[in-house]
Amino acid sequence: MRQYWAAKRSHPDAIVLFRLGDFFEIFFEDAVAAAPIMGVTLTSRPATGGRMPMCGVPHHSWQAYAGKLLRAGRKVVVCDQVDAAGGKSLLRREVTRVLTPGTVVEDEYLEPGKSNWLVAAWARSGRAGLAACDVSTGELQMCELAAERLPAELLRLSPSEVLTPPQIEEYRFDPERGRRTLAELLGIQYPASIGAQAAPLGVGAAGVLLEYLKQNGIRLEVGTLRVRTYSPDQVMPLDGATIRNLELGALFALLDRTLTPMGARLLRGWLWAPLCDLETIELRLGAVAELRNERESLRQALVPIGDLERLTSRAIQALATPRELVSLRRAIEALPEVARSAAQASTPGLTRWAAMIEPLPELCEQLKRAIVDDPPAVARAGGFIRPGFDPALDGILEASKEARAWIAGLEAEERQRTGIKNLKVGYNRVFGYYIEIANQNTGLAPDHYIRKQTLAGGERYLTPELKENEAIVLNAEQHRISRELELLRSLLDEITDAAAALRSTAQALAELDTLSSLAEAAEELGWTRPRVLSNLGLAISAGRHPLVEAAVSVGDFVTNDVDLGLDGTRMVILTGPNMAGKSTYLRQVALIVLLAQCGSFVPAASAEIGIVDRIFTRVGAHDDLAAGMSTFMVEMTETASMLNQATPASLLIFDEVGRGTSTYDGLSIAQAVVEYIHDSSRLGCRTLFATHYHELTALADRLPGVKNQRVEVLEEGDTVRFLHRVVPGGADRSYGIHVAALAGLPSAVVARARQILGELEAQRPLEAPEHQLGLPFAPPGDPLASEIEALELDRLTPLEALQKLYEIRSQLGRRP
Repeated sequence: MRQYWAAKRSHPDAIVLFRLGDFFEIFFEDAVAAAPIMGVTLTSRPATGGRMPMCGVPHHSWQAYAGKLLRAGRKVVVCDQVDAAGGKSLLRREVTRVLTPGTVVEDEYLEPGKSNWLVAAWARSGRAGLAACDVSTGELQMCELAAERLPAELLRLSPSEVLTPPQIEEYRFDPERGRRTLAELLGIQYPASIGAQAAPLGVGAAGVLLEYLKQNGIRLEVGTLRVRTYSPDQVMPLDGATIRNLELGALFALLDRTLTPMGARLLRGWLWAPLCDLETIELRLGAVAELRNERESLRQALVPIGDLERLTSRAIQALATPRELVSLRRAIEALPEVARSAAQASTPGLTRWAAMIEPLPELCEQLKRAIVDDPPAVARAGGFIRPGFDPALDGILEASKEARAWIAGLEAEERQRTGIKNLKVGYNRVFGYYIEIANQNTGLAPDHYIRKQTLAGGERYLTPELKENEAIVLNAEQHRISRELELLRSLLDEITDAAAALRSTAQALAELDTLSSLAEAAEELGWTRPRVLSNLGLAISAGRHPLVEAAVSVGDFVTNDVDLGLDGTRMVILTGPNMAGKSTYLRQVALIVLLAQCGSFVPAASAEIGIVDRIFTRVGAHDDLAAGMSTFMVEMTETASMLNQATPASLLIFDEVGRGTSTYDGLSIAQAVVEYIHDSSRLGCRTLFATHYHELTALADRLPGVKNQRVEVLEEGDTVRFLHRVVPGGADRSYGIHVAALAGLPSAVVARARQILGELEAQRPLEAPEHQLGLPFAPPGDPLASEIEALELDRLTPLEALQKLYEIRSQLGRRP
């Protein structure tokens, strides 16, 4: 227990797995917390003053249980037996691993196609610093950004573990402290050498992150991490509502034709961070276009690569197994063929990555000479070093072989020499090797035989030569394993020395894999190359929703066009019944824009897309009871976020606004939102606004940037057929009762609903414009009213608002 408490005091915030025989035991509060997470029984054992809670797991399967704890966000410390003190003394136990959700590198704890980010972040005076490290791939990136952008960046990274104040004392984030840490641990003397001269808060966050890694036993030295500074402004931030509404997870599954886990992680990163830089987008599109025509040789060459990034990281952290070194060797063996295939490319988006591939023949040859082709799964089992690689190991094995051969021949030799026909040579775990002679022949035992044990039927002896060879045999296994582990450490050091080349090569392979995956998907799905431009237009011909199209029969998807921005139209008010395809149309436009700015081909006959800086979506109805927010409050909060953050270069997607409250309230809010987007000098952005408030179609007569479109339906008697075509003009009916009938409402309910609708229409015919709900328009020609309407109220400070009120009052006082 002294050993246990030493480990626990060093890591008070961790669950300690303490080795006792064939089990890892967990004690006290750790056991109470861990047992339900791991799914094991909580028990207890006697202790001073009562009983202490405990639970345990088999030592050979502890990784699976540790994985459950890590996924629950817990830190795990492994306190294992490291040696025997000798005889019957207490076994020594020490902390051998410290595992946290953001610092693990083993496959047991990771998803192959998803990055595992550890993030440190803090904010000061409206600015924020962020550093993110994926230890499993050896990437460290940092940035400085506006504080309001920090939540979106954390959402993009989706970190496994986050370090922020007050969990970490704020003084530790000091930029000067971070600069010294970078210099001390990674040899980066000047932030400018990694482009971080304008990101001091990011440097401070990186310092916190590196100190945490060192504290948790991660090997840090020059070349062990690939460090870069990035600008969040180069990518499009996506909020949680947009990620959810556009179903990016399903889109990733549709597009993922990658052949390596590295490529899958990069593809996911591209989809969650569309580009805002036109040049980089064009480089990707050009590469995809070339690979669409010529990619087979490259893709075949990528198949044996595997996860070179994570294999390299495990080697650096001295956690790679012999089998993983064989996988690493096979990946390196495949590099020349990948390089040859990539070298045939002509577009800059491919030639850059082809030039970064380093074949590393010396390291490949060393691994081939050292490790057998089919090594054991566990290094401590030994037998993984190839014969002839190391003379010292060969000497140990040869001596053991000779000693075993000598012992094997000893029985026949001693029988012949002594004339004792029933003489036996045996072995047991207590006495080791021995010579046994029956009682009737003990008088024939040679003088140099040393009596070891007396039995009922005879005597057991040993000789100095037998003892010597026994020592060679019994110690050889320990010496062999010790030497093999020493050689393994040396090989891991050689891989660490080549880490920079391996990491840059892995980055190039991931890029080539991702680009070829996009090309493969474009060919299989029949997508086309978009034109991405620097204007604020948006023109899509015969666009399709990629996920819906994949779910329906080939050729059954009804395509639609969109044209915004270039002809003065900045907003479409889209009306039409439920189930007619409004939501599909809205989402497909957003997805086509997102795909294009990721560098992907798009599901359309043609697409011209002016760069979009943000995609915002307000779709569907859902509540957030955990946050105390009703459906309508969620709807209004999402709408407010869009209006407050959007710019003229944004794309806004509204699928119903104001439906969560009464008709008059909802219509008023929806109209105000449309007018605000259209009239605000800060907005005026490309907008698709789907609504069931048909009254809003009247806005197109007054607002020059607004046009009406509807999803066409065909009425055939009492039935309605949805054509899913978007055509000019507004709808005057929602056909909700038809949809209710399609959903299977009882016929009596449907019939009664039709009766009630008829009565309401008789009271106030919906088709007569003069009986529609009126839209409140400001009286024309009133300069004071125009001045008030032009105010950006959400931009005024309290003092500016008060001054404006005084000005208005004085103008009112001067009126006749």
